[in-house]
Amino acid sequence: MEEKVIVCKDLTKRFGDFYAVNKISFEVDKGEIFGFLGANGAGKTTAMRILCGLSHPTSGEAMVAGFDVYKQAEEIKKNIGYMSQKFSLYENLTVLENIEFFGGVYGVPYAEIRRRSDNLVQQLGLTAEAKKLVGALPLGWKQKLAFSVAIFHQPRIVFLDEPTGGVDPVTRRQFWDMIYEAAASGITIFVTTHYMDEAEYCNRITIMVDGKVEALDSPANLKAQFKADNMDEVFYRLARGAKRSGD
Repeated sequence: MEEKVIVCKDLTKRFGDFYAVNKISFEVDKGEIFGFLGANGAGKTTAMRILCGLSHPTSGEAMVAGFDVYKQAEEIKKNIGYMSQKFSLYENLTVLENIEFFGGVYGVPYAEIRRRSDNLVQQLGLTAEAKKLVGALPLGWKQKLAFSVAIFHQPRIVFLDEPTGGVDPVTRRQFWDMIYEAAASGITIFVTTHYMDEAEYCNRITIMVDGKVEALDSPANLKAQFKADNMDEVFYRLARGAKRSGD
């Protein structure tokens, strides 16, 4: 039986009369690459904030890495990693300084940070750039470094919020190779993306519309269910009826 690292049941977040997240239920297995899709306003960001321990739900249940989102938010934060397209690294720090800073934030012992930093820089092919400011790196290298930093403390789950925005197709493919490698090591990947070709890389996908889960299955099964040739068609058929346009 697969270990469940995320379990949601009727999870709800309400702001007055507005239901940002409306009774969503799903489970995510250990080592799974789980796509979390939806148009702007679908409720993805709100749901992700709850699962990261940054916001309390109004009602329902959710366990992340074995911890309750209501009572154990700080424990959740210690057991997850997070990467956003918008902010993941300090551009005025060097590559090594970023690794050391985030390793410290995540509670990795200093001696272990030094050891892992050297290995990571070599793996990424950034040995010559280790003492350069991150702001001087090409975007693709920044994204790979940001992902590596997000899993530096070997979390049980890493949340990726549109991680490949703005990078070229070749770099995106290389980035997904890193995701596969992390998943193979047992890290669960929870990813949002606007690129429907990337949705094809996930083991399973959930598609949210107006705060509700409208579909949840593997890419192959969803395409068969909607008689679609690709995930673009599936997403369009579900999202075109959305009434909301802001998360």
